[in-house]
Amino acid sequence: AGISGKSQILFALVFTTRYLDLFTNFISVYNTVMKVIFLICAYVTVYMIYVKFRKTFDSENDSFRLEFLLVPVTGLSFLENHSFTPLEILWTFSIYLESVAILPQLFMISKTGEAETITTHYLFFLGLYRALYIANWVWRYHTENFYDQIAVVSGVVQTIFYCDFFYLYVTKVLKGKKLSLPMPV
Repeated sequence: AGISGKSQILFALVFTTRYLDLFTNFISVYNTVMKVIFLICAYVTVYMIYVKFRKTFDSENDSFRLEFLLVPVTGLSFLENHSFTPLEILWTFSIYLESVAILPQLFMISKTGEAETITTHYLFFLGLYRALYIANWVWRYHTENFYDQIAVVSGVVQTIFYCDFFYLYVTKVLKGKKLSLPMPV
C-alpha cells in the first residue's frame, strides 16, 4: 500500500535498458552479479505489487499516465546521446527515464495527500541514492577529470524533483509526524 506500481515498472525498465551490456561487456563478477540482483529485485517488486499483493495496491490513486514520461524520454534519448548506437541510445534512455521515474510516486502522494512512514523512508533513501551519485560525480571529476553531461544533468533534474519531498521529510517525518500535504479547500 502506498507504493506506485507505475514508478516500479519504470525503475524495472531503467535497469533493463541500462544493463543490456551484460550480454556484451564483462567488467567483473561483482559487477555482473550486482546488475543481475538489481534486475531481479526490480521485477520481483513489480510482481509483488501487481500479483502477490494486488489486493492492497491502490490502483485508483496510481493513475499517472506513463506515456507523458516515456514519449519525451524516448525522443530525447534519440536526439541527445554519446553515440548513435542501439546500446548507447538505450543506456541514455535509462538515464533520462531514471530522472523522472519517481514522478508517478510523487503524483500518487500528492493525490492522496499523505504517505505512510515506511513509504516516506523508502522515498528518502531513493533520493539519498541520487545524492550519493552526485557526490560520486564530484569525486570522479576531482580525481579522474571525468564528466558525463547526460548523467549529471539528468541527476540534477531528479534531485530537484526530490527537494520538496526532502523538506517535508525533515520537517515532518523525522519529527515523528506522518507526512501529509495540505489539501485545498
